[in-house]
Parts: sequence; C-alpha cells; structure tokens
Amino acid sequence: MAKHTTLTNMTNKSNLKSLSRFLQILDGTFPSGMFVHSFGLEPHIINQNVYNITTLKVYLRNIIIDQYQNIEFTYIKKIYKALENDKITLLKQMDNLYSSYLIYEYANASSNIGFNYYTQLKNHISKPIVKKYFEYVENKICIGNEIFILVTYAYDLDISMEDFIVMWTKKNLINIAATSLKISRIKPSEIQQMLFEFDEILSELDFENIKNKITNFNPLFEEHIFQHSVLEPKMFAT
Repeated sequence: MAKHTTLTNMTNKSNLKSLSRFLQILDGTFPSGMFVHSFGLEPHIINQNVYNITTLKVYLRNIIIDQYQNIEFTYIKKIYKALENDKITLLKQMDNLYSSYLIYEYANASSNIGFNYYTQLKNHISKPIVKKYFEYVENKICIGNEIFILVTYAYDLDISMEDFIVMWTKKNLINIAATSLKISRIKPSEIQQMLFEFDEILSELDFENIKNKITNFNPLFEEHIFQHSVLEPKMFAT
C-alpha cells in the first residue's frame, strides 16, 4: 500500500496544518467532538479485575487486541484502500455494513457523531473521492459512521493510515482511562505516565499485517458485561 505524506515531518507547513486540524477534530472536549465506548470498564473495576495502574494498562491493551485489531483497524485499512483505488461504491457498502457489527447504542452514536463531523468538515475537503463520499452522506445514500468520516478526512489531509491509527487509538485510550478517575482510586499522575507508555506499544503495531477478516466477538467485553446486575458499560460523548 502506498504511504501518504508523513504527518511527523514538521518542516512542511501543510503537514502542520493537517496536524492542527486533526488534533482539533479528535479533541474530546470539543462539543459533539467524540464518543468512546468503555467496553466493560465499570464491571471490570467493580469486580476488581481492574484495581491499579498495572491492571488498567492490561485492560487498555486488551481493547487494542480484542476490539480494535478485529474491527476498527481492519475497517481503517479497507477504507484507505478503497480511497486509494477510487472505489466509492465499495466505500458506501462498507459504511452501511459497519453498523451491523456494533451494539445498538454504539451504532447510534457512531451515526450521530459521524454526521456532526460531516457538518463541521464538509466545506474543508479537496479530494474528489472524499467530496463524492460526503455527497453520499448528505443525500443519505450511506450512513456516515464516525470512523468513516474521520478516515476520509484524514485521507483528504494526506495523513497516512499508520498515523491515523495511532492518533485515533491514543485519543480513545485517553478518554477511557480518564473515566477511571471517577470510579477508581488510580492516581492521575499514574494514568498520565501509563498512557505515555502506549506510544511505544502503538509504534510497534504490525501495520503491514492488519487483518482482512472482521469479527465482532470481544472477550474483554463479553466475559464481564453480564456479571453485574445493574451496571452497564457506558458511552462517553461530548
């Protein structure tokens, strides 16, 4: 797969612009700017499976292994490939299929936040295939899921697939980890340092061998989600 302009080349002003824009859209504090699913963090903490910084790190790492590498990373890879090969029909089909792999609340949030992104970004794109995809979203021909809007916008900004995966994943890990402050005794300073360690983990992802097959079975979620009679996993949105 051909790699786009490397985001980390900060001598290039266009790359600085791309980074600035993308940091803004990924900022979880921005109104209607993000959503993230806890994938069972609350039951894990209540059941004492997550109780310190070490177990929280294991939990977050397992989200990458059991969730992102089986669905999101595969879709990201497929979206980039469709964009590079100018396959707009395939992109539309994947967007409409994506929701079938998600639980109901997650699918609704993905659609709603995706449309919010679309509304904010539609006047700031330049590549013909991205414009065509955004027209499909405008005309309700495809759903416009959050990750599809983000990936197509990243592609429009010449952000590589590898850079997108790292930034998108780190954004999610930060927001999930931050919620643990409210329901555990783990110190903020410990969480900050632990999240720094994920930079090394993310840099070692095997980008060349991301799976082609998608599966929506997440043992991290399934194992604990029904163990607590009233506590359910939460969606965190701004």
